[in-house]
Amino acid sequence: MASDSTGSSGRPGAPGSSKQRYREFVRQYHAGTLGDPDRDGKGAPAAGDAASPAPRGVWHRLRRVRDGLLTGKRGDYLRDYLRWLRPHRGRLLAVAGLALLSALAQSVEPLFMRWIVDKVLLVELPRAERVWRLNVAGALFLTLVVASAGITVAKDYTQRILNVRVILSLRRAIFDRFLHLPLSRLWDMKTGGLLSRLSGDVETTSGLLQMAIISPSISVAKLLIAMGVLFTLNWRLTLTALAVIPGAMFMSFTFAKRIRPVYRVVRKDVELIDGRVGEAFSGIRVVRAFRQEVRELLAYMQGRHTVLRKELFAGRRELWLWTSWGLLIAIVNVVIVWYGGHLALDGRATVGDIFAFQWYTFLLMGPVWNIVNGFSEMQRALAAMERVFEVLAMAPDKPDVPGAVDAPVRFDRIQFEQVGFAYREGVPVLHDLALDIAGGTVVALVGRSGAGKTTVTDLVARFHDPTTGRILVNGIDLRQMRLASYRSRLAIVQQDVFLFDGSIRDNIAYGRHDATMAEVEQAARRANAHEFIERLVEGYETIVGERGVKLSGGQKQRLAIARAILADPQLLILDEATSNLDTESEQLIQASLGDLVAGRTTFIIAHRLSTVRSADLILLMQDGRVVEQGTHESLTATGGLYAGMVRRQHGGDESVDVGLAPADAGAMFG
Repeated sequence: MASDSTGSSGRPGAPGSSKQRYREFVRQYHAGTLGDPDRDGKGAPAAGDAASPAPRGVWHRLRRVRDGLLTGKRGDYLRDYLRWLRPHRGRLLAVAGLALLSALAQSVEPLFMRWIVDKVLLVELPRAERVWRLNVAGALFLTLVVASAGITVAKDYTQRILNVRVILSLRRAIFDRFLHLPLSRLWDMKTGGLLSRLSGDVETTSGLLQMAIISPSISVAKLLIAMGVLFTLNWRLTLTALAVIPGAMFMSFTFAKRIRPVYRVVRKDVELIDGRVGEAFSGIRVVRAFRQEVRELLAYMQGRHTVLRKELFAGRRELWLWTSWGLLIAIVNVVIVWYGGHLALDGRATVGDIFAFQWYTFLLMGPVWNIVNGFSEMQRALAAMERVFEVLAMAPDKPDVPGAVDAPVRFDRIQFEQVGFAYREGVPVLHDLALDIAGGTVVALVGRSGAGKTTVTDLVARFHDPTTGRILVNGIDLRQMRLASYRSRLAIVQQDVFLFDGSIRDNIAYGRHDATMAEVEQAARRANAHEFIERLVEGYETIVGERGVKLSGGQKQRLAIARAILADPQLLILDEATSNLDTESEQLIQASLGDLVAGRTTFIIAHRLSTVRSADLILLMQDGRVVEQGTHESLTATGGLYAGMVRRQHGGDESVDVGLAPADAGAMFG
C-alpha cells in the first residue's frame, strides 16, 4: 500500500505533506490547470484551442459562461439530467406554480406598508377613520402573510418529494449500471469510487434541480414582478436600485465559475481517500500483521487534511462573495433612503414610497443574490453531476445483440474454435484454442500460474469475450445468446469463496431465492455441510458475517458448493474448490463432487491430483496453449510432461499439488 493518501494530482501515494500538496493545488488553480471535462487529461486546453487568441470583452466573457454550461460533455450531461426530470414534470410544474404564487404574494406585501404609511399614518383624517383603515389593512396584510407562508410550505414539501424521487431514480439507475459494467471498469473505479458516486455525488446532483432550474426560475419571476411594481411606483428610484446589479452579477458569475474545478478536485480526492479506507479495512489482517496502523492513519489524515485545505480555499472565496453582496445590499438601501429623501423633499416621491422601496430592495436583491449564490452552489452540483452521468454514459458489459436467443436448456456440446484472448492489445494470453467438449464432460485444467487456466473459465462464464475465434454451445455462438439466460445455466465455486453478510440459508439460496427450506437442506446434505450447520446455535439462520468471516475456510467452501448444487446448473466451474480444505474436509467434498458434476459439463481448475485424475479430459496448459490433453491414464501412458510430473510426486502421494512438482515438472506446474 502507498504511504500517502492523495496528493495534488489526486493520486494515492503522492509525495509530500498536505501543505506541499495544497501549494501545488493553489499553483494549478491560479494557472488554470486543475482540469476540465472538455480539456485533455493534463488540464490543458484541447487541441486547437491554444492556436486562437482569447478575445476580450464583456460579451465574449458572457458567452464563455453560457458555453461553460451548455457545450461539451458538461452540456451533454446537463441535457441528460433534464431528460431524467421529464417523468417528474407534473410535480416540477406544481413546484413552479406554487413558487410563482408565493412570489406574487410577497410582491404585494410592501404595498400594504406603503398604503398604511401614506393613507393612514400621514393623512389628516379623524382618528376613528384612521383606526378602521389600519385594522382592515392589518387584517388583509396578516391574511396575505399567512397564505404566503402556507403556499411556501406546500412548495417546499412538493419540492422535497420531487428531490427524493429524482435521487431514488438516479441511484437505481447508477447502481444498475454498476452491476452491468465491464469488470475492468469496476476495478479501475474501486470500491471507494463506486460508493462516493452512489451516495455523495447523487445527493449533490439532486441539488442541481434546485440550483439550476427551480431557484433561478423563481428568482427571475420575482425579479420581473418586483421590477414591474417598482417602475410603476417610481422609475427614478428603480433605476437607482438597479444600477449596480448587472455589473455585480457578471462579476459574481465569473468568480463562481472558477470555483467548480476546486470542487471537482475535492470530489476526486474524497473518492481516492474512501477507496484507501476500504482497502485498509478489507486487508485489516495484513495491516495489523505488519504493524502499519499508524501508517494507515497518517495516510488517511494527510488526505483529509489536504481536502480540508482545498475546501477552505474555496470557502474563503465564497465568503468574499457573500460579504461583497451583503455590503452591496446595505449600500443600495442607504442610496434609496438618501436619494428617496431628496425626491420626497421635492414632492416627487412619498414617504410610503421610500418604505416600500426599502422592502422591495430585499425582494429585489434577494432573487439576484439567489441567482448568484445558486450559481456558486451549482458548481458543486455540476461537478457531482459530471461524475454521475459519466457512469451512466458508460456502455454496459456485453449488451444483448439484436435477435439474441435464450441459452439451450441442455448443453450437449461446447466448442472452442481458434479462440484467442488478450487483456491488453498486442499481449495475448490465449492462442488458437481449439476444443470440442461433449455435454456432461468433466474437464480439468492444469498448468502453472499464468498459463491461462482461469482465462479459459472466464471465457466459458462469458466474463470476457474472445478477442479472436468464438465459443459455441450446441452450435450457437455465446455472443448470440442473451447473457442473463446463459448465466442462469451457470454456477461457479471459487477458491476465494465469497459469502454475503446474511444467514447461511440466504447464502445457499442466493442463486434461487424461491427455494424451499427442504431444498436448501438437501443441497447442504449433498455438500456435506448439513452436520456442521446443525451444530451452530441458530442453524441455518446463523449470520456468517461479512465475506463469511465467522466460518472456517472449509465451511465456506462447502456452503459455496451447496449454493452451486441448489442452482442446478448445466455448466459448472470449480476454481480450485478444494484447495483450502484439510484432508478430512476434502474427503467430504470429494464424496459430494461426484454427485455435483453428474450430468453437468464441468470445468475444474485444480492442483491436487486426487481431483484431476477422475476428470474425463485433462488439459495441460502452457503459455496460453494446450500442450497435452487426454485422460489421466492416457497422459500417464504417453510419458509426456504430465506423466513426468506424476512420476516425480513424492512418495506416490496423489494429493500432492500438481502445480508444485519438482524438477522440470515443477517448472511447468509451479
